[in-house]
Amino acid sequence: MANAGLRAYREVLRLVRRLPADARPYYAKYARENFVNYRDLSADDDLAALLRRAYAHSSWVLSKYSIDADTAAGRLKEVCDADSGV
Repeated sequence: MANAGLRAYREVLRLVRRLPADARPYYAKYARENFVNYRDLSADDDLAALLRRAYAHSSWVLSKYSIDADTAAGRLKEVCDADSGV
């Protein structure tokens, strides 16, 4: 689970590229700040909860911009589910 956070961050940044050009800088910065804030997290249970939250927030943002979250965030969901044991 050591690299789960990095893989999730990578997928979130890929999803940011699907957003409208004027929204990308805001959400890229928002994602970076959130991942940096939790980079020293040690408990696997806490990391699993954060991965689920990253997926939920990403899905919400995609749907806000009328992007099909189920297909767009499929890879992020796989990363979050595989590493969180859900």
